[in-house]
Amino acid sequence: MAKGKLFLIPTIISEDTQNEVIPPHVKSAIQELDYFLVENLRSSRRYISSLGLNKTIEDLRFEVLDKNTTGRQLQELMQGLFDGVCIGVISEAGCPGIADPGALAVEFAHRHDIQVVPLVGPSSILMALMSSGFNGQSFAFHGYLPFDKTSRLQKIKSMEADAYRNMQTQIFMDTPYRNKSLADDLLSTCRPDSRLCIARDITGKKEMVKTKTIRQWKSANLPDLHKIPAIFALYC
Repeated sequence: MAKGKLFLIPTIISEDTQNEVIPPHVKSAIQELDYFLVENLRSSRRYISSLGLNKTIEDLRFEVLDKNTTGRQLQELMQGLFDGVCIGVISEAGCPGIADPGALAVEFAHRHDIQVVPLVGPSSILMALMSSGFNGQSFAFHGYLPFDKTSRLQKIKSMEADAYRNMQTQIFMDTPYRNKSLADDLLSTCRPDSRLCIARDITGKKEMVKTKTIRQWKSANLPDLHKIPAIFALYC
């Protein structure tokens, strides 16, 4: 029996944008699937319902795949692939496998010679890089910066040094309620001529992407970042 395929299904990164950012071929793939590994059950069910595919949510199988999923649990979740069942992976926001536990399923699929099918969709990380004006040939994504302030400031200095040393774009983020604090730390720590891109609410109603030097950001008013998803990029 032929093995099933693992479909990496993008989702929205800002509310109520599915008609603008989710391509038709993604909807077609979802239409053909009945089994999904998801980071959040509620939001994934709501997302599929919002696509208007005339699928009965109660007839679909949803299982949680998150950072706490063990190797044994993953084996059980993926077992259907060996019986010819295709599985869709849906992350909490954006594209599965990018700063996301969906990478666990992808790594499993490769180890067992199972075809992985990545589908096109919004990624705040890549969209921030695209619109920053920074080096797109060499870049590093650091995910969430440390919560401890001393460690966070050390990380900022380290990233800035890498930007200058390697001509490499440094991309990072924080939880939305700490965005203002992170921005303040960047302005107080980085060199005046270093460039900072703030990409807020990409694809959403409050979308804003601006690149300025640290000196320019200090003389301007920072945008409202409180509880709004944002990606930061730092470059020389």
